[in-house]
Amino acid sequence: MNYQCPEYHRPAKILFSVIILFVISAFAWSEPNSHEQADVLSVPQPPSPENRIIDSIEVRGNVYLSKEQIIVAVRSRAGQEFIAAQAEEDAKRIAALTGVEFAYYSVEPVGEKVKLIFVVKEKVVIRKLTFSGDDKTPTSKLTEKLGFQRGDYLDRLTAASGAENLTEHYNKTGYPFVKVTFDDSQIQNGILHYTIDKGPKVKIKKTRFEGNKALKKGELNKVIKSKPKNLLIFQNYFKQSVLDDDIVKLQQAYDKRGYLDTNVEAKTNFIKNRTGVEITFVIEEGKQYDVEKIELTGNEFLTDANLMSTFRLKVGQFYSNEKAEYDKEEILKAYRQRGFINVAVESSRQFVSDNKIIAKFDIEEGERFRIGIINISGNKMVQDKVIRRILDESEFKPGEWYNAHIAQGTGEGLLEKDVRGSVYSETAVITPAGDKPGQRDAEVRIKEGKTGSIIFGAGVSSTDGLIGQVVYEQRNFDYKKWPSNWRKFFSENAFKGAGQTLRIALEPGTQVSRYSVSFTEPFLKDKPISMTLAGSSWERGRESYDEERQKGFLGFTKRMKKGWYRTLAFRAENVNVESIEDDAPEEVRDVEGGNLLGGVKVGFGRNTTDNRFLPTKGKNYELSYEQVAGDHTFGVVEGTYRWYKTLREDLARRKTVLETKLYAGSIVGDAPLFEKFYGGGIGSIRGFDYRGVSPRSGPDDDPVGSDWIATASSEVSIPLYSETLAGLLFVDTGIIETGGVRASVGIGVQIMIPQWFGPVPMRFELAAPLMKSDEDDTQIFSFSAGALF
Repeated sequence: MNYQCPEYHRPAKILFSVIILFVISAFAWSEPNSHEQADVLSVPQPPSPENRIIDSIEVRGNVYLSKEQIIVAVRSRAGQEFIAAQAEEDAKRIAALTGVEFAYYSVEPVGEKVKLIFVVKEKVVIRKLTFSGDDKTPTSKLTEKLGFQRGDYLDRLTAASGAENLTEHYNKTGYPFVKVTFDDSQIQNGILHYTIDKGPKVKIKKTRFEGNKALKKGELNKVIKSKPKNLLIFQNYFKQSVLDDDIVKLQQAYDKRGYLDTNVEAKTNFIKNRTGVEITFVIEEGKQYDVEKIELTGNEFLTDANLMSTFRLKVGQFYSNEKAEYDKEEILKAYRQRGFINVAVESSRQFVSDNKIIAKFDIEEGERFRIGIINISGNKMVQDKVIRRILDESEFKPGEWYNAHIAQGTGEGLLEKDVRGSVYSETAVITPAGDKPGQRDAEVRIKEGKTGSIIFGAGVSSTDGLIGQVVYEQRNFDYKKWPSNWRKFFSENAFKGAGQTLRIALEPGTQVSRYSVSFTEPFLKDKPISMTLAGSSWERGRESYDEERQKGFLGFTKRMKKGWYRTLAFRAENVNVESIEDDAPEEVRDVEGGNLLGGVKVGFGRNTTDNRFLPTKGKNYELSYEQVAGDHTFGVVEGTYRWYKTLREDLARRKTVLETKLYAGSIVGDAPLFEKFYGGGIGSIRGFDYRGVSPRSGPDDDPVGSDWIATASSEVSIPLYSETLAGLLFVDTGIIETGGVRASVGIGVQIMIPQWFGPVPMRFELAAPLMKSDEDDTQIFSFSAGALF
């Protein structure tokens, strides 16, 4: 900054200096008496501005800022004494104002007073911003990439940073030779112009590897992104930043296989006037290191055997930093689960011979803590008890050992995620607090998010046709919280706070239409029992008749430890069979009109999968029996078993997963055709039409349902591009009471479309029946999709 305090009354001071010089010269020629000397030195001096009264304060040099905006930073006042130090501080405060480059003060005499003047040099404001050289990109988009816009302050550094940002933008879109320049001659006038020379857009023509022996080209190709085609069809363009990332990923890929000294370099050969590039990754693999020994120190509470039981590092197998880091996390997990909040682990490696390593883990256990008081904050719309019930279900409550694995204090612990997902908050963080020996309080901090939504969407499948969707859902509903008056009926506080779910869905379609209302209380009487009360209406055209259902449902699920649960459900349903064709089977005519049913269903099951959307390991099974009475009396036994296993994990950590599904169902007694079993279609036996596997009746061989069914399916999901796109290989088999065994094999593609409530799958599948009955209806291609818009 530039601060200035000019000399006061400069002409008078110059005159005074001349007089002094004259007096000194006179002393050089003569030696006057003391009286003469006193007369000369007493020449009167001009008055100093210090301590004189300020007559007025003036601001000069301001263009964009008003005097009032500047004076607000000044503490000197008209009518007060002038103090130079205070004026200096005033100038500094003015210089600190937004839009001021520097400021200083000066004074002018006004009779016996002084005028205080503050001179301001403002920053330049961008008045005009233009681009040339790229007519295809809108000016608004280029301005967005700059990081500033018209009306912002401008200097040369700002202009240069904008050029760098534009260069980075073009580099990322495949223009490695772009040059961005700007005209700095008009910067002081607030005019900034960029000239863009994009150069050629460079296609990746070929990618090769040299020096790789331990890892094959196919494995390495899965790691990198700098390759000619993406997903086999989309052209890839050269980006230096992506190439730099690929080098790191290749080195990490070798590290995962125990090659700790691997060096990777990338050579680029630009061809065809720099419109294409050939990339060669030159790899020096080095040696593969094996684990000779694993040493644990500092562990007293847990034995070596306990800790090493989950290790990925094994003696005699190759060493990798990734495995060592995983094992370190396993040690931390083991201690944190048992109340050792402050446990610390350091991992290191010692090279003991040509290619041998001792893996070392040094453990500081720290003190063990129980949970004291649990404090919850940030939950304005969600009741405390809703959150405490979730904590209690995970055994995270006062008196229990403080499980710092599920409550990590980062928002990423299993319990923190459970709280966040259950109350639909933006964040949920649980941290220890307090200093009592052997005890720590838990601070649960919630940042509430959106719990209500109205969704307009559509879905399509080869089974159900096109379905429209209008859904209102409130996941923090409270049926007891009625508004005090009609004006508050639609306020954000009405009917909210208890963590219940209210869902209203209107889903009209071309082949099937559904309308439903459901209410779910996840903790009935504050216990781990969920209750669902629902009503629905359902319409669908069948082969020779139309089917309408109106249903009331009441269900309870009691959650138990280790993923176990029990279910109890009641339904009251009216099934109306109408619009019967003349050649309809006798089984259809027997149930014409309304059919009133009442059912009681009991069951149990267990879910140990690791992800409810994309499981990669674990099991999920359920067994149930329903007794139905009313116009028809019969029973239904059903069992489902799903098993997930990760077959392999590639160098990019993408998992190939095997899913096996077994299903069986049987009717006990005499059930109407609309309650029997049908096979075929997505979720059943692919390669066959929906309800295409069934006993037949009538002149047109219409399906009338089987009294029992059994199906078995195995599907392998192979990641193709990240975890959102996977290739499918599957085998489906099934059998009903007629026609023998059916079997099909097929391939498909699954795309996971991310949505705020979780990913939505889109599946395209081709299946070929290998074993079938002559009466079966087949369908080679099937698809299902759900996308919100």
